[in-house]
Amino acid sequence: MTKRRQQVVVVAIIERGDYFLVSQRASGAFAGLWEFPGGKRNPSERDTDALGRELREELGVRVEIGEKIHVAEAGPLELRFFRCGWLPGQRPRALASAQFRWVPRSDLSSYRFLPADDELVRGLATGDI
Repeated sequence: MTKRRQQVVVVAIIERGDYFLVSQRASGAFAGLWEFPGGKRNPSERDTDALGRELREELGVRVEIGEKIHVAEAGPLELRFFRCGWLPGQRPRALASAQFRWVPRSDLSSYRFLPADDELVRGLATGDI
């Protein structure tokens, strides 16, 4: 029996000072929950290329993509989280989400995130990640 290949989802952890950029899902599965921006990687893409594309499509921004800091599995998805640096002069827009917010580290745990993000959110909120 062959194992079905997981869909890779690349996710940006964008931090500016002590704030993180998060977005709220507009529709579909988990509508209304919060998440870190990103999306599905196409089979021919590298993780960093896919993440850059997704951020342009979702928020209209470019960031400096850094190291992979966390991996989580959610059913058929493998989520890969990358620390990203905010570039000056960027103006995010909610192009593919209900809204976005800059959330202080101390408030992260008060938002309702996707279940696959829970471990990462706890680590970011406590400063362990």
